[in-house]
Amino acid sequence: MKGRKILGIGAALVAAWMPPVASAGVIGMLGNFDVINDTGSTAHGFEIELEGVHASEVTDTFGGAGRGFPSGRGFDPAVSVERYGAPTVTEYSSGATFGTRVTYMGLFNGSQWDYGTPSGSFITPGDNCWSGGGVGYSAATPCDHFGVGTSANPSRVTYSWLLETGTLGILTNGVVTLPAPVWTVVPAPAPLPGLPPAPPVVAAKIEAPPPEAADKFGEAIWVKVFTTELEDDIGLEELVGDNPKVQGASTEIEWQLLQTDPGNPDSGKLESGYGVPVGPKAASILRRYEFYRYAGLYDPDTNEALVGSDSNPTPDELGNYLGAQNAALNLDVAQIVAPPGQLPEPAGAALALLGLGALGLRRRR
Repeated sequence: MKGRKILGIGAALVAAWMPPVASAGVIGMLGNFDVINDTGSTAHGFEIELEGVHASEVTDTFGGAGRGFPSGRGFDPAVSVERYGAPTVTEYSSGATFGTRVTYMGLFNGSQWDYGTPSGSFITPGDNCWSGGGVGYSAATPCDHFGVGTSANPSRVTYSWLLETGTLGILTNGVVTLPAPVWTVVPAPAPLPGLPPAPPVVAAKIEAPPPEAADKFGEAIWVKVFTTELEDDIGLEELVGDNPKVQGASTEIEWQLLQTDPGNPDSGKLESGYGVPVGPKAASILRRYEFYRYAGLYDPDTNEALVGSDSNPTPDELGNYLGAQNAALNLDVAQIVAPPGQLPEPAGAALALLGLGALGLRRRR
């Protein structure tokens, strides 16, 4: 895996593409998530790369200062919600591209790191990988919870664990198997005279991991999708599993197997909410994604999952829990429901709040 070093960190990136989102009727997008460290090595941090976004456009981070959660380091809820404390936010530029990295990282004293995320599996589903998660979050917990918000849409979002290299104090970016949801907002056509504006159509997509070899199927994962509409806005700190807004989400997709097929460019993608306008009183849309490994058999030649049903896993086909992604979209309710003659100005740039533990998905077959 090829790497680069930025502030002592090398990067081998896993990318999630996020296209522009129509701004009409939209206040912002939110995301927050658990992510399991299954790299096989202890991580000493986590990095979110936001391509096309300036540091001044990063408005929010999970565990950061000013969000109602402590931003110190450690496992005490009175000090910090996750072990690394508040992240650093730094811009980068390389030729034609620029962006911002949000980096959660341990402190190195010249011989050892203060904190790390051990590698392992985490069976209990939910947003439990932080000090408020209710499962005794400690140094032995092999996962963490992250999130970030921006006032501009990134053109690309990358998640990676920060792993030790052969050089003390130098970290490199490791692979994260966790899709990030992509929102698409389609404004309704202009209303007829005398009628209020119609609500937009809001869809969210996720996508299976890309294949390691161009002529083989990619890694297969199971996903569950829950959704709800709310009559008030939702904040980043509310996007955790025990929050009533998240718990109120209903099952939208019970199970779906996602796997990329080298012969089908539309494979491994799942889109929910497409073609259905939001409710007239919806101020926000919330979706929760839970990801699990596929534990069944693969074709030894093509790596295709030999699954009996891609929507009904058997116990031996359902593997370890990979993480959860809570995503929300806040809408400009006044713009949608205001009576004629009292419409506000169109919403400005979309506010994107993205979390790890978040890709566009359509059915594999």
